Amino acid sequence: MLREPCEPGKALTVAGTHGPAFDARVDGERIARQHERIRDYMLPRGGPWRTLAEIAGALEYPEASVSAQLRHLRKPAFGAFVVEKRRRDGAGLWEYRVSRPATPAGREPVQERLL
Repeated sequence: MLREPCEPGKALTVAGTHGPAFDARVDGERIARQHERIRDYMLPRGGPWRTLAEIAGALEYPEASVSAQLRHLRKPAFGAFVVEKRRRDGAGLWEYRVSRPATPAGREPVQERLL
């Protein structure tokens, strides 16, 4: 993957992440904002488990977009967050929880923006 430096107010570029229809000029800031909002919504310490529908409803994004951003959060280029997944009530409904990655002592976790 190709990475460009992440400057304040600029989004991180990761080539090949968004598919052939992605146009950074048209979609970049929208996707970056979506990624940040989903990450920030899911990160509170000891945050509750949430389904895709609950996240989508709270943030007004489609479930497919929420699912894609949760997948991105796991990737090193997007912070290598821990995204846990489990069945709710033993049924076919899945719920998710996000936490910061473990880091070596004395180092801060990397926070980058997505393009």
